[in-house]
Amino acid sequence: MRSNGFRPNGLLGAAQFLTRVPIRLRAAPDLTACVPWFAAVGALIGVVLGGVAAGLMELVPATVAAAVAVTLGLVLTGAFHEDGLADTADAMGGWTPERRREILKDSRHGSYGVAAMCSTIVIRIVCIAALTPAAAFAGLVAAHTLGRGAAVAVMATAPPVPTEGLGADYTRTLSRGRAAVGVGAAIAVGALAVGWWVVPLATAAAVGAAAVARLARRAFGGVSGDILGAVEQVGECLVLIVVTGLALRHPIWWAR
Repeated sequence: MRSNGFRPNGLLGAAQFLTRVPIRLRAAPDLTACVPWFAAVGALIGVVLGGVAAGLMELVPATVAAAVAVTLGLVLTGAFHEDGLADTADAMGGWTPERRREILKDSRHGSYGVAAMCSTIVIRIVCIAALTPAAAFAGLVAAHTLGRGAAVAVMATAPPVPTEGLGADYTRTLSRGRAAVGVGAAIAVGALAVGWWVVPLATAAAVGAAAVARLARRAFGGVSGDILGAVEQVGECLVLIVVTGLALRHPIWWAR
């Protein structure tokens, strides 16, 4: 019977794949088996960035703290998901699915890609700066966790692009059971961080993921690794936007 659960080296393999932290493993990890750990890695990234943002808010203006936290995130992940978003945005300029897929493979970024990447950075900085230290910490944990959980959900439900590629291979081989574990872990961690806020936040991430997946099916014929990066970025931004609205009216559950 094939296990849908977590393997011992899954967390390290997922962290090696999703971040630029120098992690050495004795053997190359089974990346499909690492997928359930993606949300856990997102949570750890959120804890680091949230801690930096919350701590700096006690020392410097909130905008400065937010900018430092977002920049640290770019360094920690190597702008992994931002690069996918930029490639996806550039590829939308193609006239046919074939031409869009061709542009998607081009590592160079055009004006659409740069604009998309800069927009998400600005949105995240502004959202974080609008929050209290406690809400910023919890919001970043939820955003990074649910954003990656949304990408896992799309991997399991959307068809892959009709070409070879790492993201497309994941989509073909990922079982629904493993995906369910990954998505469930994302929601559980989000609930721990933000309490009942997780319902509207997870809904926002799901709506964003569904919209990007639908667009990808029409524009590219399916999803790829770059499009999964776009899903994560859209989800992360939407979660933080909703957090700012909730924080105006409700205190975070553990900071009352």
